[in-house]
Amino acid sequence: MSPEVSELLKRALALSVEERAALANTLLDSLETTNESVQAAWDEEVARRIEDLKAGKAVTVPWEQLHRELLAIVNGR
Repeated sequence: MSPEVSELLKRALALSVEERAALANTLLDSLETTNESVQAAWDEEVARRIEDLKAGKAVTVPWEQLHRELLAIVNGR
């Protein structure tokens, strides 16, 4: 790691949690190349899922329940 990058990292780590998260997301986004057909497909899927929720076709699960179930799977219960 170059001295410039080390200094940048040191300064970034001094940021608040929210600022570090925003910086990390921005950096990650900058690495992704956007494939317009993939993005269009995701946009359509999100729209479909929203419509399913509005129409009552989708079943939702509270985060607490899902979290418990996932932990049970991970812990082999």
